[in-house]
Amino acid sequence: MAIPATITPLPMRPSRPQIHVDGQRADRLESGLISLALEDGVDAMAHAELIFGNWGGDTPGFQHFGRELLDFGKSIAVKLGTDTLFEGRISAITADYPDGGPPTIGVLAEDRLQDLRMTRRTRIFEAVSLADIVRRIAGDHGLTADVNLDAANQPVVAQVNQSDLALLHDLARREDAEIWVEGTSLKAARRRPTGRLELRWAGSLRSFHAEADLAGQRTALLASGWDVAEKAATSHRAGASAVAAELGNDDGGSAILARSFGERVDSIAHALPRDGAEARAVAEAQYRAMARRFVTGTGTAETSAALKVGATLALSGLGPWFDGDWRTTAVAHRFDQEEGLRSEFACERAGLGRG
Repeated sequence: MAIPATITPLPMRPSRPQIHVDGQRADRLESGLISLALEDGVDAMAHAELIFGNWGGDTPGFQHFGRELLDFGKSIAVKLGTDTLFEGRISAITADYPDGGPPTIGVLAEDRLQDLRMTRRTRIFEAVSLADIVRRIAGDHGLTADVNLDAANQPVVAQVNQSDLALLHDLARREDAEIWVEGTSLKAARRRPTGRLELRWAGSLRSFHAEADLAGQRTALLASGWDVAEKAATSHRAGASAVAAELGNDDGGSAILARSFGERVDSIAHALPRDGAEARAVAEAQYRAMARRFVTGTGTAETSAALKVGATLALSGLGPWFDGDWRTTAVAHRFDQEEGLRSEFACERAGLGRG
């Protein structure tokens, strides 16, 4: 039947994800998919768990013990239409044999940060920046480095019985930067260059919980150390100006804390900056990380490939305190036969809207 010209068809989207193994679409796995969970976070590596039915066929028997589809080291990708939700390699295989039900088989996969997580070293880097170390570690693991940050050189960086991944995350937090991987590209930047996604409560945003908490906030952070060249103490006090660009017209946690309870200044222990520039960088990086956690949220939304770690979420329908832009810090795309496909996420923002 033809659709009248005055009626605009609603957009259609897939209700089940596609599964690709070693670059080929695996229809047999898609039809047997029972559940999946694809998870990623700012300080985590993307990982996936997929569960499939493992019994059937013309002559009933086990379906996936032949290794032609499911095997260790095989690449596996989960897609929604043409958009990739996850890409990694199989690192674990599970099997369940329930009482009174058919057997299942599951796979666990991780992205290429797995290589960095499983490599522990003790070594010294001299006269290098974070960008230099990212390039060095990318080369160690056959990855391409994509670095977009300007970080100061450090005289010495010690990696002591530490994984390559833990080292990069530690250095990135100190520089207010992030480390992640896309395919075979190891990336480093101040913030992930992702898009903007609009979600409205009672629409594409199914549910949401928001919380503004002063317990972890401070009005200022002080980083102190010793300038060897100048033979003098050095310090820097970071305050609300460090995050002012992200607040807009919102009230930051620091201002609300000072107004409600008074000044609360804290010192950063163990950072030991070597000069004034490093003291400032350390203090402001930790202040921004703290300030961004003032307002946090968790929600469930319709699945979209644009809903990823680092994405800006333009949330609406929540009222003047919580409407506006949030930054996604964790995402879990989930599918099962009861609730279908949906996405759970965590997000944060530095300010509370004014009522």
